[in-house]
Amino acid sequence: MTAVPKATPGATAEQTQTGSRPLWLTILTVLTIVGVAAGLYMALVYAGTDLEQGDVQRIFYIHMPAFIGSFVALLGTAIGGVMYLRTRNVKWDTLALAGVEVGIALALINLITGMVWARPIWNTWWTWDPRLTSEAIMILTYAAYLMLRNGIENPEQRRRFAAVYGTLAFITVIIVLVITRIRPDTIHPVVIGPSVQTDTAQGAFEVAASQGVSRALMVNMPVWGLLVPITLMWYRIRLENVAQRVQALKLKALS
Repeated sequence: MTAVPKATPGATAEQTQTGSRPLWLTILTVLTIVGVAAGLYMALVYAGTDLEQGDVQRIFYIHMPAFIGSFVALLGTAIGGVMYLRTRNVKWDTLALAGVEVGIALALINLITGMVWARPIWNTWWTWDPRLTSEAIMILTYAAYLMLRNGIENPEQRRRFAAVYGTLAFITVIIVLVITRIRPDTIHPVVIGPSVQTDTAQGAFEVAASQGVSRALMVNMPVWGLLVPITLMWYRIRLENVAQRVQALKLKALS
C-alpha cells in the first residue's frame, strides 16, 4: 500500500496546481477495471454451477473478497491513525478518512451479498448470527466515526479524535474475522480451515471443491482484496486534498 500515501499533500507542485492524474494511478485504475471484469467472468461464466446451492453460490466470489478489501481499507485507517498521532502529518489523517469510507462501502457489499445468498439457502434475509451481527456492529462503529468527525469543528482536535477512534475501532474488524472460530453456535460457514463448528453451518462448501471454484477465487481475491480498495482510497485521498485546498482558499479570501 505504499502508493496510497503518495497521493496525499506531499504531491508535486504541478499535480497540486493542475490535479493531473499520476501515471501509477492511471495504471492501477486500468488494472482494477480489467481485474473486476475478469473476476466477474470467472464468477459468472467460468466457474461451474454448485450442485447443492445452484447459481446463487456464485455470489460468494464477490462476497468473501469484498470483506478482505474492507479489511485492507480499515487497516489503512488504523495505520493512518497511529502515524498521525506520531507525526501530526495531515496526510495520514487523510489516509485514515479514505480507509473508513472505502472500508464501509466494501463491508456493505459483503453484507448485502451475504443477505442475497442467505435468502434461498437459509430461507431468511437476516438472522442474528454472531458473524452477521458483529459485522453490522462494525459498520455502525465506522459510520459513527464519520458522524462524530463531522461534528467537531476544530481541525486539530478532529484529527486527534479521529486517529484514536479509528485505531481502536479496528478491534471490531478483528472480532468479525475470528467470531466463527470462537462461537460454536454460529451457522455461518467457515470456508477455509477448521473451526469449532459441528453441524450447525448450512450451505458451507470447500474452496477446493472444484477447479473452477479455486480459480475464480484466485482471480477475485487480489482484485477485490487489493486493487479495488487501494484504487478507491487513492482517488478519495486526491479528492480530499482538493477539498482541503478549496477550504484553504476560502479562509484566505475571507481573512
